[in-house]
Amino acid sequence: MLETLEECRRVLGENQVRETVDLLSIAILDLRMKLKGVDNTELRALCDEMLRGAASESASRSKQTQDQPRRPLLRVVK
Repeated sequence: MLETLEECRRVLGENQVRETVDLLSIAILDLRMKLKGVDNTELRALCDEMLRGAASESASRSKQTQDQPRRPLLRVVK
């Protein structure tokens, strides 16, 4: 069943049916969670941890770019 749903999602993605792809992705996630015995609390904890990790990674990247001079976006060519 998962293979069929993922194939449908792939075809819809190729045809740029974004809203339907998003809904199908949610259905696939829900089915996988049920098959693996993952409940909503565990999913929420995972999402929160990923957001914390992304925020700290973004902050460290921002710090690195502040330490280094910015390269010009455009270069004048004669």
